[in-house]
Amino acid sequence: MTTTEIIDQIHELILEDHWILAKSITEQLGISRERARSIIHEDLDMRNLSAKWVPKCLNADQKRQRCQSSEQILEFFRRDPNDFLSRLVTMDETWLYHYDPETKQQSMEWRHSGSPRPKKFRVQKSPGKVLASIFCDPDGIFLIDYLQKDQTINAEYYLSLLVQLKDILKEKHRGKVTKGVLFLHDNAPAHRTLATQKKLTHLGFQCLDHLLYFP
Repeated sequence: MTTTEIIDQIHELILEDHWILAKSITEQLGISRERARSIIHEDLDMRNLSAKWVPKCLNADQKRQRCQSSEQILEFFRRDPNDFLSRLVTMDETWLYHYDPETKQQSMEWRHSGSPRPKKFRVQKSPGKVLASIFCDPDGIFLIDYLQKDQTINAEYYLSLLVQLKDILKEKHRGKVTKGVLFLHDNAPAHRTLATQKKLTHLGFQCLDHLLYFP
């Protein structure tokens, strides 16, 4: 059997079964593992790659929507990159975990002379956590709000954050308000309500589409 015939047979085996093992190829064709690997890597220019985890399997409609959202943002950017970045405001929520570190002073205790020093164990993350809503622009963060215990982010709560945001922008970032804020947030339920959309329009914010399932 010529080398060309072996290359074609190995290629056919791989096309029929992308998960085939090199050992199985060598057994079926009666060639050495080194020769099989050389043909796969050098002649066929193929590599054995593991799958990449993705958050969601998007359908055709969702993929089309992601493309449209990306094109919208790119269009804003291409018109005037500096103007786009100067007007952009983004927000997201993140969980912050509580830590309860003990200071060196607090860990001190009375011991007899010659007694071993007390042990202090490394601080572990506690179960407590708080949700922070963070608003920022390309220059940094300008508003962080911490959700109170036993509260949830609903439309009413989120609307109050948007009002705070507008007040801060008018006071410290008036240029954004004058030019018109380009606002980008994700597709959380409180962000998608009709009340939220009306409030954004009332505040003069132009909302950019957020790509589906995009972090």
